[in-house]
Amino acid sequence: QVQLVESGGGSVQAGGSLRLSCVASAVYNYYYMGWFRQASGKKREGVAVIERLGRTNYADSVKGRFTISQDNAKNTLYLQMNSLEPEDTAMYYCALSVYGGTWYNPPNYRYWGQGTQVTVSS
Repeated sequence: QVQLVESGGGSVQAGGSLRLSCVASAVYNYYYMGWFRQASGKKREGVAVIERLGRTNYADSVKGRFTISQDNAKNTLYLQMNSLEPEDTAMYYCALSVYGGTWYNPPNYRYWGQGTQVTVSS
C-alpha cells in the first residue's frame, strides 16, 4: 500500500507562484506519477505527469507555467506553479500509476493523495 501526502497549497494573487510537494510512503515499481486538479463543480483533470525515467507531459492549459519534477531519493514529487491564474484555483492531487495507460485518465492511477487546495485571486 502506497500513501501519498501533498503539501504546499495556499492562497496567492494572480501572477504568483506556489510549489506543491507530494511525499510517497514507499515506492517500488510504478509507471508514472501525476498531478491532477478538481475545481468546484468540475471533473478531475490531469495537469502534469512524469514517468519513472523522467519524461514529462503537461495539459495545454499549464504548459510553460508549471513544471513537474521528482526526487527519487526522497520519494517526493513536485509541481512548481508560476504565473498562476484564477482559473488554476482547484484542489490539487498527486497520484501514482502502476500500470500506465493514458496519463490524464484518472482510472489509470491506483493511489491518490488527499489533496491540497490552491486558490488564486485576481
